[in-house]
Amino acid sequence: MTEQVLVVPRPALVPEPGWRGVRDCDLDEVLATIGVTGRYESRAAVEDDPGLKQLIPYLVVRDGTAYFLMRRTRGGADARLHDLWSIGVGGHLNPGDDGVLDGLRREWHEEVEAAFDPQPQFVGLLNDDSTPVGRVHLGLVFEIDAAGRSVAVREKDKLTGGFASTDAVRAVADQLETWSRLVFDRLDDPDR
Repeated sequence: MTEQVLVVPRPALVPEPGWRGVRDCDLDEVLATIGVTGRYESRAAVEDDPGLKQLIPYLVVRDGTAYFLMRRTRGGADARLHDLWSIGVGGHLNPGDDGVLDGLRREWHEEVEAAFDPQPQFVGLLNDDSTPVGRVHLGLVFEIDAAGRSVAVREKDKLTGGFASTDAVRAVADQLETWSRLVFDRLDDPDR
């Protein structure tokens, strides 16, 4: 059976001409739009359909001013991501998820080890139509503060990671995955 992922028609959340980066918006309005226009489709069928946006909850974990910074190893399946850095935890929403926040929590438990559940704060919608992957995905960006609590990478064969200062993230900014770079630029300079 092929994976089913939650999608919305592009115009529902990304009106023309679109944008690149993180856009402020009201979470309740976004969730209402998803409730009305969202549907599950075969991931394979929508991977090349820019008329639909696959929704990805994208969680940035911070500890004060430090970011949870991860590096993808060569153990991961997607060679395009090898050796790139990321500040986001996230993935597709599936039929078993009870909405965006439940899907975000599932991804959290799949990707990191932590003895607490995230209490996410919504940042905005993330769009980047400049790449083939970006044209068919839309991020719902959230952030949490670990507040001194331990967070570790779960899939150690695919990722390495730990908390890093803002300066350390800036030092690898040109090696961040595109979405992470756009989110970091926004969080590092909220006036952007």
